[in-house]
Amino acid sequence: MNPLVRPDPGLYVWTILTFGVLVLLLWKYAWGPLLAALDRREKMIAGAVDDARKAREELERVKQDSTKVLAEARKEAEGIVSRTRADAEKLREELRKKAGDEAAGIVTNAERRIQQETAKAIQQIRGEAVDMSLAIASKILQRTVTKEDNERLIADVVNSLEKRPN
Repeated sequence: MNPLVRPDPGLYVWTILTFGVLVLLLWKYAWGPLLAALDRREKMIAGAVDDARKAREELERVKQDSTKVLAEARKEAEGIVSRTRADAEKLREELRKKAGDEAAGIVTNAERRIQQETAKAIQQIRGEAVDMSLAIASKILQRTVTKEDNERLIADVVNSLEKRPN
């Protein structure tokens, strides 16, 4: 039989002893640091997951805050728009009232001027009527009316015209 294939009890002992020393060496110098490195990596990954969860929660909180701020901004904008509309309506009413007052003032002024012009025209017509009456009277009488007669006739006609209703 081949000497390499033949079982040798000494070889078994040295193989087991070598394997045991190798396992102890690997346990002390390789397996321990390897497990420590894996443990550190596991803690690092757990920390990263925790940080990601916190970041997600913070993002959700910021999103809710921004939604609240946006809703408040919209509400404030609607308030500003409604106040602006109310102010515009108030200004429109003030302008309408002012225009109405100005128009009423213009109408009142025009009516007063019309009354003044009417009174002036009536006075002028009365004066012309007196003159025409005197001219007709002097032709009828065929004589010249003196100044005193003229003044007396004018006064009589004016008094009679003033006593009559318009």
